[in-house]
Amino acid sequence: MTLRLDTAGPVATLTIDRPAKRNAMSYDMWSALPGLLAEVQRDDAVRVLVVRGGEHFSAGADISEFSTLRKGADGAARYGEAVHNGERAIATLGKPTIAAITGFCIGGGCEIALACDLRVASADARFGITPAKLGIVYNFTSTKQLVDVVGPAWAKQILFSGEIIDAATALRIGLVNEVHPADALEARVKQLSETIAARAQVSVRGAKQIVNRITDGQHDEDDGVRALYDEAVHSQEYAEGVAAFLEKRTPRF
Repeated sequence: MTLRLDTAGPVATLTIDRPAKRNAMSYDMWSALPGLLAEVQRDDAVRVLVVRGGEHFSAGADISEFSTLRKGADGAARYGEAVHNGERAIATLGKPTIAAITGFCIGGGCEIALACDLRVASADARFGITPAKLGIVYNFTSTKQLVDVVGPAWAKQILFSGEIIDAATALRIGLVNEVHPADALEARVKQLSETIAARAQVSVRGAKQIVNRITDGQHDEDDGVRALYDEAVHSQEYAEGVAAFLEKRTPRF
């Protein structure tokens, strides 16, 4: 089992578990992502998803399949569609996602990390997006994810060069939110995921939708945004948040 989904309270964890291949993503693994993410979306008890690897987050797509499943233009198109659908399944999940990044986070691995809302890395993590080493043009939506995170100049440098970036550089350019010593990463990700899970979920969901609308080019409020405000002020969470504030206690969302 190369992808494993586990749940502990309000936090689900999707583990890439293929250590013999440095967690390289096969066609079957990419194809399994939409079903796994749909399972997370359906589970009302789950409020946050953590995506993690082991020694390595993921070294990217399984290059050994490029001469078989990905052979020729038709094979490349079919393979690319599976990668795109897997990435979109993560990026469009209606719940917050955190990538816990260790070791290599290269190519398709970096694509998965960028599909998550937040990225928290260990100090030994290494990043790169390498289509320029393979004669591939990087997918439009995944390129947009990269540009949204690091800006156009760094997106160009990363894609043009295919160079590997260390964790300190990744933090400086905004590719990751936080960097921690390897032995502290797991505890920080647990703390952050549980903190988000303890917040008013109507607020978290609304924030995710509005930020995504902004990065997709929306500049002004519309009826969809106003509906998010309305949902919040009519929610039990709003009532509890106000009551807790007035009673000087921690809210129970």
